Parts: sequence; structure tokens; C-alpha cells
Amino acid sequence: MKRSTKDQAEIVSTLKQSKLFSGINDEGLHKISPYFKKVSFINDQFIFMEGDPSDWLYVVSTEKVKIFKHTQSGKDVIVEIKSPGEMFCCAAVLDNKPYPESAQSKGDSTAIKIRRRDLLKLIDMYPVLKAGIANYLNDKLTDAYEMLQHISTEIVERRIAAILLKLSEKAGIEESEYRKINFPLTRKEIAEMVGSTTETCIRAMSRFQKKGMVKTTKNRIMIREEALSSFLE
Repeated sequence: MKRSTKDQAEIVSTLKQSKLFSGINDEGLHKISPYFKKVSFINDQFIFMEGDPSDWLYVVSTEKVKIFKHTQSGKDVIVEIKSPGEMFCCAAVLDNKPYPESAQSKGDSTAIKIRRRDLLKLIDMYPVLKAGIANYLNDKLTDAYEMLQHISTEIVERRIAAILLKLSEKAGIEESEYRKINFPLTRKEIAEMVGSTTETCIRAMSRFQKKGMVKTTKNRIMIREEALSSFLE
């Protein structure tokens, strides 16, 4: 089936946002775009489940994607929230191992995807992608270390402050004296990300709101970055 001009433009635009493909010029991005396919998801739709074969590498185009693990105790633990331009579960695709986490759409989102065999072909064609993959894996390792350090050494309020700052950095927009995390985020999801209970998270967020460090409006969380940073320091 012939690809529409709109889909072609979205694929190239998404590749430009991706750190992995940032070393390839516009001509090269148009050249490799036929290897990618645009896919759409409704809100809360599962993109893949933990344990599924990792046949495709995905890059978010619009909205957000939630990456989470299902624990033996029956709880879902959010590992990451992915924004436009970010890929997910790349290591599993490269190693040809099952997806280690599940991926679920937050909002009516779109993504682009490429088959594993085609990704390996592009890596041979464009050696600069090897450096991009190395940087991606290094960033993942650093993020995992920082999160483990927060969970093992910090009290819950400090872990919540740290994750709000990180999400604001990734998906925040300036709004008056605050920076808005521009996607729906529940107290339950925050609790899952920091390894706490929903009730504890609700109490901590309430204390933050009373101090003017955060506020909630229209299903969005708004933070004062300087206040939360000072709290962490």
C-alpha cells in the first residue's frame, strides 16, 4: 500500500527528533524512511506486552507511551514515560530477546516502527548509528542507577520531587510561574514510578501543594522547578 505524504512527513519528522538518528542528514533520513511504518494507538492501548518477541523497534511520534513491568506481587511498576522522539526497549530488539517490559499508549498516540532485521541493515549502512546506540545504552544505565539510588536512599517525598523534575524536563511547558507536565499523570502512576503506595503519594503531593511547590489543573500537574530543586538540595 502506498504511503501518504502526511505519513511520510511524520516519519521523517520523528526521525529528526530521535537522538539515535540525529547523525544522519535530511537526505539520509528521507532515504531510510521507507524502512519505517507509522502506527496509531488509542488511549490505554497496549503496544506490546512483557515477554512478547521483540520484532520491532518503536519511536514515539505524538503523545506519550508508558513503559511498565508487572511484578510477581501483582503490581504494575512504571519504569519510564516516553515522549516524542524517544525509542523504547531498544536493547531487547538488538539482543533479539523478548521485550522486558510492557508498553501502553497514554492518549491517542502515534509511533513509527522498524523491523529488527531492517534496523541491523541500517546500522551497517550508517556506522554513526553505532555511536547513537552506545549513547542510548549509556543513558539508560545512568537513569537506572540514579533511580535505584533514589529508591534505596531517599525518602518518598524526595523521590517524588525528583521524578516530577525529570518529567518536567522531558515533557514540560512554561505556564505562568509554573512548568506544566503536559500529559495526564495520576497519583497512582507517580507512586508506581517511585516504588510507593498511592496513599503515601497523595499525602506527599498534598504537602507540596500547600507549600506552593506544585498544583493540579485540568488533569495536569504543574510544578515550580526552583522550589522542588531547592527541596532536593
